[in-house]
Amino acid sequence: MRLVNEADVAGKRVLLRVDFNVPVTDGRVTDDTRIRAVLPTIRYLIDNRARVIVAAHQGRPKGEGYERAYTLAPIAYALGKLLRQDVRLTHDILGKQTTADVEALGDGEVLMLENLRFDAGEKANDPAFARGIAELADVYVNDAFAAAHRAHASVVGVVDHLPSYAGFLMYRELETFSRMLARPERPFVAILGGSKVSDKIKVIDKLIDTVDVLIIGGAMCFTFLLAEGYAVGTSRVERDWVGRAQDLLKKAGERNVRFLLPIDLVVADAVADDVETAICDVVAIPEGKMGLDIGPGTVTLYSEAIAEARTVLWNGPMGVFEIDAFANGTRQVATAVAMNQKAVTIIGGGDSIAAINKFGYNDLVTFISTGGGAALELLEGRQLPGAAALGYYDE
Repeated sequence: MRLVNEADVAGKRVLLRVDFNVPVTDGRVTDDTRIRAVLPTIRYLIDNRARVIVAAHQGRPKGEGYERAYTLAPIAYALGKLLRQDVRLTHDILGKQTTADVEALGDGEVLMLENLRFDAGEKANDPAFARGIAELADVYVNDAFAAAHRAHASVVGVVDHLPSYAGFLMYRELETFSRMLARPERPFVAILGGSKVSDKIKVIDKLIDTVDVLIIGGAMCFTFLLAEGYAVGTSRVERDWVGRAQDLLKKAGERNVRFLLPIDLVVADAVADDVETAICDVVAIPEGKMGLDIGPGTVTLYSEAIAEARTVLWNGPMGVFEIDAFANGTRQVATAVAMNQKAVTIIGGGDSIAAINKFGYNDLVTFISTGGGAALELLEGRQLPGAAALGYYDE
């Protein structure tokens, strides 16, 4: 896989695929983590006199043309503020005006194409669409790790038409996860949270072959607690996955992996700011209550395991951390991860990133991954189409 710094970009039109699928509220970007992550690649191209054409998507438009709700205008503005230079946005993706805008680009200038998903050819990996966007440029650079699991036109199709390179973020993401899985410093502790076991069952299965300790939090823990014979009240459970959860608990025992589940919980009868809460042991969850955060005993158990680690992977919150009454577990796990400065600490997944940022620990962890689905597929052991197109898996 060739890196962008191996390319001759001076005076060249460089099509830079990024993932700027970021939250926008009232026309303003509210979390620019993914934009900032790509700045080293963009600044390298600018400094080396490339004519940068940024290609990205936002949301899930119908693919039938412009939709105001999904325009990249707020994102182009946010990127320009970070770069401290003008970033123009095209009115469409392919067309005479876009061609003229590209031809007008000077060395070190930046142009952003409108939302790629306004054209159905993007998600369909339509050869004609891929060829069309390739014809805008002389060189292709993919720095969209968070979209690398998508076999879309701007991710894989365009590689057939242009000299292609990986951006610095793409390289760092792939190498960080690959090194973590192949050669982790031990003990290796993985922390998985979130709402659904079914979303992460393959990741859990794969990690059991690699980690020393597996910590489970969030609503997904209740499927495992039910698998161990506990009553879970009205907590969220995927009953169809209880049998699979039992298999994974058995596999962890056979591999001598510590599989840590909550020993106490913060419970309530509803998810609300002003709801009355209580702390109870997992053997005594009341029938009408649901678990919405890990309890203080579990915080201690999990924090001690994290403190002993030399590699930490965290993906998913411990509870409904957006509500203060149920945020302590996630806050304390974030603190434990951040305070372990002897470990390589890797944060993956939007909610985990939001938590690290919310609690002010983003500068105290080793690596914050921009890829949600892409990171999960890597952890499952699957090849990413975007990385494969760049030759990452070639012998």
